[in-house]
Amino acid sequence: MTLKERVEEVLKKVRPALQADGGDVELLGVTDDGVVKVQLTGACGSCPFSTMTLKHGIEMRLKDEIPEIKEVVSF
Repeated sequence: MTLKERVEEVLKKVRPALQADGGDVELLGVTDDGVVKVQLTGACGSCPFSTMTLKHGIEMRLKDEIPEIKEVVSF
């Protein structure tokens, strides 16, 4: 399984919580050095807590399950 596929599997676990609040996350890519690029959409895209969701929710979960991940950034 590729790194990108592994990231997608973790995002599938995170999505229900985001979707329950009217948002979602879209994977834009994963770099060779472990940076995950995502876009928060729907209510999450304009939420004032989106940075908190990104860093303390999505990034933390990805790092826990995939040690190669160094950072998650949003576009």
